Amino acid sequence: MNKPSAHQSGPVRAAPGRRKRRSSWQRILAWVAGILALLVLIVMVVIATFDWNRMKATINERASAALHRSFEIKGDLSVNWGRADDAAGWRSWIPSPIIRANDIHIGNPDWVDGKAADQSFADVESAEVALRLLPLLGKHLSVPWVRLTGPSLNLIRRDAKHANWNFGSDGEPGSWSVDLGQLRVAKASIDLNDKVSDADFKITIDPLEKSIAFANLIGDDPKDKGDNNTPAKANVQDFAYAWTAKGKYHGAPIEGKGKLGSVLNVREGRQPFPLQADARLGGVHVRLTGTLTDPTDLSGLDLQLRLSGGSMAQLYPYTGMTLPDTPPFSTSGHLTARIQPDDSRYHYENFVGKVGDSDLAGTLTYTTAGDRPKLEGKLRSEKLRLADLGPLIGADTGSKDSATLAETPKDKLLPNVEFRTDRWNAMDADVTFEGGKVIQDAGLPISGLSTHVVMDNARLTLDPLGVGLANGKVSGSVILDGRKKPMHGKADLKARGLGLKQLFPKVEEMQASFGQINGDIDLSATGQSVASLMGRSDGDVRLLMDDGAISKELMETAGLNVANIVISKLFGDKQVKIDCAAANFGVKDGLMSTRLAVFDTDNATIDISGTINFKNEQLDLDIKPKTKGLRIFSLRSPLYVRGTLANPDVGVQKGALIAKGAAAVALAAVAAPAAALIPLIAPSHEEDDNRCGALLKKLQAEE
Repeated sequence: MNKPSAHQSGPVRAAPGRRKRRSSWQRILAWVAGILALLVLIVMVVIATFDWNRMKATINERASAALHRSFEIKGDLSVNWGRADDAAGWRSWIPSPIIRANDIHIGNPDWVDGKAADQSFADVESAEVALRLLPLLGKHLSVPWVRLTGPSLNLIRRDAKHANWNFGSDGEPGSWSVDLGQLRVAKASIDLNDKVSDADFKITIDPLEKSIAFANLIGDDPKDKGDNNTPAKANVQDFAYAWTAKGKYHGAPIEGKGKLGSVLNVREGRQPFPLQADARLGGVHVRLTGTLTDPTDLSGLDLQLRLSGGSMAQLYPYTGMTLPDTPPFSTSGHLTARIQPDDSRYHYENFVGKVGDSDLAGTLTYTTAGDRPKLEGKLRSEKLRLADLGPLIGADTGSKDSATLAETPKDKLLPNVEFRTDRWNAMDADVTFEGGKVIQDAGLPISGLSTHVVMDNARLTLDPLGVGLANGKVSGSVILDGRKKPMHGKADLKARGLGLKQLFPKVEEMQASFGQINGDIDLSATGQSVASLMGRSDGDVRLLMDDGAISKELMETAGLNVANIVISKLFGDKQVKIDCAAANFGVKDGLMSTRLAVFDTDNATIDISGTINFKNEQLDLDIKPKTKGLRIFSLRSPLYVRGTLANPDVGVQKGALIAKGAAAVALAAVAAPAAALIPLIAPSHEEDDNRCGALLKKLQAEE
């Protein structure tokens, strides 16, 4: 046969020498793998069978050096092999050493002194720790789970750099990092003494006789059923432990109890950890039920929260939130939070509640990032009782429970409760408020209240401020600057279209009136209360009323003590129709002086001149009636008004009768004040029919 040519193809066989070399490498690799497997097996057997108690002295010494404090295992020590509970995929086949130790004691760092120096940082009856080996090469402790029985912790923080839970030198964190998966604790006690947060309390944790399903507790209140704000119930573990706490926080007492789950998943994204609490924080009652998802920064905090107490101001020691003294309050809503040392966020969503007899609802967000904490959100009230707002404007609430409230003296009329400006710089705020029906004991026809409240570094602004009153509106702005001592205040308010028949619905003669009251108030002042602010105020007050009526009964209804006496002296008990009432006052250092004050009736013109001193609430007014034409007016002698706002003294001026023209308004002196009142003329009236328009034009024309 012919040999194949060079161009013919055919199978190529490896040379015998090459096959022998490949087989040799495979056998070598197999031997190496087998030897390594055998070594691993030997190591595992040795670890499992070795008497680790022989190593306790070495372990205690090495651990003490690494932790920079004493560490001692006094009881039995053993190591076995097992699976990490959270392992997945191929890692689930890699065994982990399970370390078991009894009677463990960890001391405090050297900087801890006093009685605490004789105490341990931690004492543990027994501990089981699952440990991954490879991360140890990089000084990283990867711990899938820890199970502790009977731990007792004494947590101490002296300042920002010295906390005994920092395992490093001189309070600084150590070089080792720790990654913890699950923590299960059975029967524990925790003592916390934190100088930074001014906290000193003790918590004890004990197992329940029988576990309680989370859904059973979160749904125990009929208000929660069907509530979209209720924390999610799916995939939440049962309650397994009960806890109690007692101590102080910022000097205020705390005492509470509640329930907890059994396994705390330290890594984010695990099964939610259930929480339940019923606590007393001083005079505040706190109830909450919900879950915690990420304990590392307390994000994923999802709670149904209820608060109640004697005053919202009682929350300040516990939250740092500057809230006003209020009547008793209660609220219930959905709280979510992310809590970190310098950037925490609390979101109180769709809450409902009551303050005194007023309802309150809305959503608020409280953040701690920045120079000061900040409160933001929207509030609304369908039924707002005006008396419940008294503390906001410095009025006396009559409460005897708060030492900060002082009753207004019996001989004074203006509220003298001081604003707490020392707390205003503790928090900023940006909150809008909408009030629906407003209830006032005296029947003042307020139909609504709205404002935008901004607190910026102790400077409080209400702008815009709107009050629906008697079919009209009072609008403007109020500024109180608590950064200055005494406080600086400014009020710029405009009243437009206040209907007389709505203001006095019980006065029959007024119901046929189409008259209105319009006015402007522009005042700036310094002081710490309404009384002191008025006593140091500067600015202008202008009022205009047309087509009205006046009587003793009317003034009694309005609660105007001085006017009640004056009207009685002038007109007796009868009602007198007022064509126009115009007033223009100047205010300087708390002294309000009349530029123009006149009542124009069918029979007479009543001129008022003098001063009201708000510093001492003293009155010094002269009232001079002038008969119109040939009409008879019974009183031709002027009146005086002396005394105080609370106790006025009104009488007839002694001496000779005033000359025929002496009581007339000095027209040349009131032309400019009259012109300043023209913008207040009600625009809804025809010019020819408006009595105030005619009176003011007359005063201007006779300059």
